[in-house]
Amino acid sequence: MTDSVNKVVLAYSGGLDTSVILKWLIETYACDVVAFSANIGQGDELDHVKENAINTGASKVYIDDLQETFVKDYVFPAFRANAIYEGKYLLGTSLARPLIAKRQMEIAKIENADAVSHGATGKGNDQVRFELSYLAIDPNIKIIAPWREWKLNSRSALMGFARQHGIKVPTTHAKPYSTDRNLLHISFEGGRLEDPWQQPPEDMFTLTTSPREAPDEPEIIEITFEQGNPVAINDEHMSPANLLKMLNTLAGRNGIGRSDIVENRFVGMKSRGVYETPGGTVLRAAHMAIESITMDREVMHLRDSLIPKYSELVYYGFWFSPEMELLQNMVDQTQQNVSGKVRLELYKGNCMILGRKSDESIYSEDFATFEDDDVYRQKDAEGFIRLNALRLRIQKMMKR
Repeated sequence: MTDSVNKVVLAYSGGLDTSVILKWLIETYACDVVAFSANIGQGDELDHVKENAINTGASKVYIDDLQETFVKDYVFPAFRANAIYEGKYLLGTSLARPLIAKRQMEIAKIENADAVSHGATGKGNDQVRFELSYLAIDPNIKIIAPWREWKLNSRSALMGFARQHGIKVPTTHAKPYSTDRNLLHISFEGGRLEDPWQQPPEDMFTLTTSPREAPDEPEIIEITFEQGNPVAINDEHMSPANLLKMLNTLAGRNGIGRSDIVENRFVGMKSRGVYETPGGTVLRAAHMAIESITMDREVMHLRDSLIPKYSELVYYGFWFSPEMELLQNMVDQTQQNVSGKVRLELYKGNCMILGRKSDESIYSEDFATFEDDDVYRQKDAEGFIRLNALRLRIQKMMKR
């Protein structure tokens, strides 16, 4: 027998999994289900969410526009850290989950719900991200994870359940990809992609033009930063969400941002995912370029040494942990002088830095020049080198 539950708030996307889960929760727990969908940039995926949720049995539906919050409070902080998981993944799904979970818990409080539920499978990372966030906010909340309870253990079984109950879902046997889309990226998993030797089909891609079909002329853009955050494109100031949307358009039409990864999930297995992160790819390159002339060497190296740990915490789901708060505070301290402008060339899948300038620059032509200067005596390098070589010389002499 299941535990007694009166009302559940379900993180509902309207896709195959959560559509089936909504009906399954009602049948299994005989409870009210409140469906919650976060608008974080899915586009037309939300067009029929409310109608479908009500038709499937939801007692109430929340659709909250969280696009600005997502970019300002989750994407930009991570990009101030140059976060990237295993050298390739820009954490598009990982950054969205704590925001969704936080708002879901707020709705649970508003609705007097005694449980929350999600559509993450028992094999993936998202179950951890959702549930670590729930429990950090309310240690006593009941969590229902259907994938760990029911016997519908395949996408084929889910589609059969949906047909049986008259549930309209977008997934078909011909295109059984599991996708997750927001303002930062879209991800694809499952289906033929589970074979890491299989090339992703071109018609799968959504946010990016094929580099082969991208314009033959390069596109030059400029991004302005203030304290580590992008604030303008080509001198046009925009809100965080609108700026990322514009970057997605510019980079996407030039074929930038595709990534095909076999990554290590937190639960222990490897997984193949294909990602499109056009705006984020350009943004990270530009941010690193402006840092190169505004950040002290030792501060940069110390911060860079922590990028793998920061990225791991985001990927694993520890957004609301004390160690994450500590790291974010340190990262933000490094960004105080990271302001200026970066010029980039977007061309057939490539993003090239053409120039960078800043009023906070600590780069000086006068110091770096091969000509005469007033701050550096080349003769001083001799003592510097000999002192740094001392331990190497002693080691060699002792061996002799």
